[in-house]
Amino acid sequence: MTQAPTAEPAGGRAADARPAPVAVPAPALPAGDAVISTSGLTKRFRGGQLAVDGLDLTVPRGSVFGFLGPNGSGKTTTIRMLMGLIAPSAGSATVLGEAMPQSVGTVLPRVGALIEGPALYGFLSGRDNLVRYDCADPTADPRTRGRRVGEALDRVGLTAAAGKKARAYSLGMKQRLGLAAALLQPRELLVLDEPTNGLDPQGMREIRTLVRDVAAEGTTVFLSSHLLDEIEQVCTHAAVMSRGRLVVQGTVPELAARAQGRLVVRTLDVAPAAGILSAHGLSGVRTGEDRVEAEAGRTDEEALPELCAALVAAGVRVVGFGVERGTLEDAFVALTGEGFDVAG
Repeated sequence: MTQAPTAEPAGGRAADARPAPVAVPAPALPAGDAVISTSGLTKRFRGGQLAVDGLDLTVPRGSVFGFLGPNGSGKTTTIRMLMGLIAPSAGSATVLGEAMPQSVGTVLPRVGALIEGPALYGFLSGRDNLVRYDCADPTADPRTRGRRVGEALDRVGLTAAAGKKARAYSLGMKQRLGLAAALLQPRELLVLDEPTNGLDPQGMREIRTLVRDVAAEGTTVFLSSHLLDEIEQVCTHAAVMSRGRLVVQGTVPELAARAQGRLVVRTLDVAPAAGILSAHGLSGVRTGEDRVEAEAGRTDEEALPELCAALVAAGVRVVGFGVERGTLEDAFVALTGEGFDVAG
């Protein structure tokens, strides 16, 4: 498992005056269908900092599960507890059907992980770093080591830089090498903490494709990220964390459906268009330079043509008209009242 040197806790903040998000439980899964399961999992650091607060999480087998939340929401602290790197203050966790951290010796050989960035020997080449990782794995067959190291480097696009010293790698290259270490052998579970950190847009697309490929091979992927776009593109399921608490979990379409859609009218006649939308009872009307938006709510699809006809009849020059579905960003803001980093 790839892990950086221990850093200051990056979990959720201590309780404050803001209202706490309301947790929405996931439906129970049949026994054996959950690769990760937690009950009341809690971590309080010295000084009273409550990083993770009563987490009940269920990760279905075969899913690409997005663990979503702003930086400082408790994601990395949760992962460190799941991997047995730190002990919980309360509650319990099982990974691959076994209690953690009690079963760390039997669970971790079945897990590939990249947590808080890769820990590398700067004086060794990328290839030699992978060899060291592989040698440390008691389940690794030394007879196939060279082939597996070469395949892992190829999968993350580092074959050409395999002989380069790791200290000369860029942040994105180091992140790729950490992923290669996690992929040296087939695993039942792949745990990735911010896997696209430091990558350019092309590199981010390549890693997303790699995650899909690994999942297609039968590996469950648990992917922590603060990038909503990343979660929507690659994940089948997701959970949202806020200030150390689980806000909601479910399939990605289910979570996005919690947000209201938006009716968007693109026009140069912004003021008249806004007046007509308001007159027809739409709420949340707001204007931009060349567009008007309103909350679509549960607007009957049959009413949309009539609304568009009303705009045209009033002389509004309609360039574009339609309903945009709710996104994970919309759902997150609706559930927590907080903004979100949606870069990427």
